[in-house]
Amino acid sequence: MALIRVEHVDKSFASRHGTISIMQDISFDVKDSDFLALVGPSGCGKSTMLRLIQGLDRPTKGQIYFRDQPVNSVCAQMAMVFQSFALYPWLTVSENVAFGLEALHWPRDRMGPQVERYISVTGLDGFQEAYPRELSGGMRQRVGLARALAVEPAVLLMDEPFSSLDPLTAESLREEVLQLWRDPQLPPEAVVLVTHNIEEAIQLADRIIVLSRRPSHVLAEVTVDLPRPRDRKSESFYALTDRVYSLITEGGAPAPNAPPTPAPSNPSS
Repeated sequence: MALIRVEHVDKSFASRHGTISIMQDISFDVKDSDFLALVGPSGCGKSTMLRLIQGLDRPTKGQIYFRDQPVNSVCAQMAMVFQSFALYPWLTVSENVAFGLEALHWPRDRMGPQVERYISVTGLDGFQEAYPRELSGGMRQRVGLARALAVEPAVLLMDEPFSSLDPLTAESLREEVLQLWRDPQLPPEAVVLVTHNIEEAIQLADRIIVLSRRPSHVLAEVTVDLPRPRDRKSESFYALTDRVYSLITEGGAPAPNAPPTPAPSNPSS
């Protein structure tokens, strides 16, 4: 049974320029133990899709299911890691990590050990009382990851989580996310990653959903059958990168019979 099913989803927004169609007839699923990546041109609705999956927004048409139940409101069994860290600057590391648990009304006697566990798991020991302004970008993203994992979600949604980090820090965090995901003692059961970086998608994911430009549709589902750890310099890695890149650049036409739409002032990524 799929953890998540996205079935024939459309999403459009009303604007002063008329209706803006972001995506049309999108369908895919996320299985147990899946690491799925969504890639596509900027503005094709990748980040919007994450919000729809978690229930932060509703499709214009179609339906999303989590464990065979329709997602009609925010799903507490999913957690999001954002590109912009999204930490509260007036809260310490421990308080930021605890924020999601407080929202779920965890009892205080359980909350403390849970926060400490995921601070340790994400390499934040010793920084419990630090404020976000005192941390590097990589450390701040660790706090965001710890906060998401602390609620022990079934599905971890990651929206360009490494794009604002320097290359070395990003590479280190990618490897750590993989280690956490592969640990059977830790959540989540599945990960959905949005990224512009094709190599990142191939390095991390088992499957890649390739979206066209807006209004987006699914161009292909690509299975990444390379052994782990994946060698970016291997011929097979290069070949898969070229395939995904070609799909995006050569197959990025609008969906068949899709009417032209004006460009939004703030296109969704």
